[in-house]
Amino acid sequence: MKSPHIVVLSGAGISAESGLDTFRGAGGLWEGYNVYDVATPEAWDENPELVLRFYNMRRRDVRAARPNAAHAALVDLERHFEVTIITQNIDDLHERAGSSKVIHLHGEILKARSTIRTDLLVDLGDRDIEMGDLCPRGGQLRPHVVWFGELVPEVYRAAKVAETADILIVVGTSLAVYPAAGLVPAASKASAVYVVNPEIPESVNRPGYHLIRKTACSGLPELVRELIDGSPSA
Repeated sequence: MKSPHIVVLSGAGISAESGLDTFRGAGGLWEGYNVYDVATPEAWDENPELVLRFYNMRRRDVRAARPNAAHAALVDLERHFEVTIITQNIDDLHERAGSSKVIHLHGEILKARSTIRTDLLVDLGDRDIEMGDLCPRGGQLRPHVVWFGELVPEVYRAAKVAETADILIVVGTSLAVYPAAGLVPAASKASAVYVVNPEIPESVNRPGYHLIRKTACSGLPELVRELIDGSPSA
């Protein structure tokens, strides 16, 4: 018998419990920076050195962070079910914990991409990006992240995956922005939708959804144990 396909939509809340700050938790500021000064194409055009400096700091934060109990729970879930994670996070904590199928909607901070060929990616390892760092075609490297105002190419693949979900788990995300917010309706064939968040987003506060008003590190391990045991709570 085929294992149920569980699709997990994860957001900033799961990374926050590993110590990584979020955009929306501090009035639009991120470590003292206005996001529109460092996370838009216009910011890059106006002051690329500032943008690179900002993301170099964020990259160091990600390298120093460690996967938490919520990340570990999803690895355990994958031992029993087919699991695909669609994350809005740009860190690699899901992968470092051991999850094997992760779609990054908003890019990956530990990679760089060319400014002249968006499909040319470079794994940074322990390096930062500096002005003058070029791709093999001679284009300046920039962070491989989706900035405000840019298209989200991975959303099409993510939507196709969401359509195949037998069970959907939404964890650590307010679903306040599109296109990520549109992935829940895309999972219309799912027999169950679980939402793990201390504050349940209005967009997923719907009849029939299982609402777990807990943090990711508290609520997700409990839910995973129940799914594995075959008796998830309502």
